[in-house]
Amino acid sequence: MIQGTYAILPDLPAVGGNEGVAQVVEVGSQVKYLKPGDWVIPRDAGLGMWRTAAVLSEEDLISLPNDVPLLSAATLGVNPCTAFRMLADFEDLKPGDSVIQNAANSGVGQAVIQIAAARGVHTINVVRDRPDLTQLTDRLKSMGASYVVKEEALRRPEMKELFKTCPRPKLALNGVGGKSATELLRHLRAGGSMVTYGGMAKQPVIVPVSALIFRNVRVQGFWVTQWKRDHAQDEVALRSMLDELCSLIRQGKLTAPACTQVGLQDFRIALDSAMQPFTSSKQVLVM
Repeated sequence: MIQGTYAILPDLPAVGGNEGVAQVVEVGSQVKYLKPGDWVIPRDAGLGMWRTAAVLSEEDLISLPNDVPLLSAATLGVNPCTAFRMLADFEDLKPGDSVIQNAANSGVGQAVIQIAAARGVHTINVVRDRPDLTQLTDRLKSMGASYVVKEEALRRPEMKELFKTCPRPKLALNGVGGKSATELLRHLRAGGSMVTYGGMAKQPVIVPVSALIFRNVRVQGFWVTQWKRDHAQDEVALRSMLDELCSLIRQGKLTAPACTQVGLQDFRIALDSAMQPFTSSKQVLVM
């Protein structure tokens, strides 16, 4: 959004920040569902969370329980919700099934690993090669990742060995695009779905004709902002999702992604850090 390439852009001047958690300090006489002391997160994108105070409509917010870690609450509204919906809405995943994803160390990727593990679903997690690959692999496996493979390995015979012990995935989750997405498709089972939710490579998704004709794979997109807008009048859908995610957090089955906390006055440092290659830590501004 700051780069000006997102699907929705606020009118300038604007306050940045799609994610965050705040505490209600005062409510008006017509407010029905919120009270002072409640923790709240934005219902929609573009609210502008990089600020110390705001006067907002009750309809702009939804409450969270205050017995979950603060960082988990601050990072709950986008990435875990994206992971939750993609695992729930595109394929009927059962315990023992598998999912393959790229960008496995991203915020969405880490949430996919943990939510899938809680449901008994295997994850095949694709990451780029890097100097600290061993540490990253260990960290993802400690979250519940079944397999962690380098992008280069997707084109090697070792994948055949992997599928001797793990079923071919019903679902592929693509946050990168380009060649990485095409490689995910190669390993998807016939009749499976690839869901694209991001395009970090800034390259188009190329789908082989054979995958569509002979293997009948489905290629779809997902944007959690649109899901929230489509369900704006369905309070139960959003509330039940957040309640289930918070339950996983309380059980220790879903943790916040690796975060670096930065004071609001040092926001330029946070922005610069977020743009560095192989970044595995989410920058969180502390007010």
